[in-house]
Amino acid sequence: MRQLTYFIACSIDGFIGDPNGDASSMFGFAAEEYLEFLKAEYPETIPAQGRAALGLQDAANKHFDTLIQGRVSYQLALDIGVTSPYGQLREYVASRTLEKSPDPNVELISDDLVGRVRALKAEDSGLGIYLCGGSQLAGELMGEIDELVIKTYPQVYGAGMPMFGADFAVTDFTLDWVRTFDSGVLVRKYTRKR
Repeated sequence: MRQLTYFIACSIDGFIGDPNGDASSMFGFAAEEYLEFLKAEYPETIPAQGRAALGLQDAANKHFDTLIQGRVSYQLALDIGVTSPYGQLREYVASRTLEKSPDPNVELISDDLVGRVRALKAEDSGLGIYLCGGSQLAGELMGEIDELVIKTYPQVYGAGMPMFGADFAVTDFTLDWVRTFDSGVLVRKYTRKR
């Protein structure tokens, strides 16, 4: 069974963006040491335009071959004219409002999201599924998330888009590892207790 990993950036207080989903204030903490970590360990999580700038066009996927993101997250790419932000992966966008995919590499999931994710998890592959965001999608898929990789930036938002847009429910995870960087970024990996 493949793993669904919520690989997400957030503020110290657990917000993945401002009330509109903008997290561009976090970009200033992408110092060289941290970028080298991402390039070496998680190159497939860097969007296509970033991969080109970092010389990673041909970098092999290490953890994921499939990506799921929500409509709000996908809209950030569409707003800058990018229809396939993660072309190095099979891309799925969960949306009840998009009627047709703007890109042949992007498949829309408009209903039975949990069923579709379970089918993807059951596929025969040595690589997992990258849950890119956002908040509502992560909340809907909480029962399917196997791992968390949380990139915490040294900022407090006070309010905004939470990591999980869901009702209250306690879910336990085990800490696997922690990496700290001179820029103040902290990356933690957790595995769900089942």
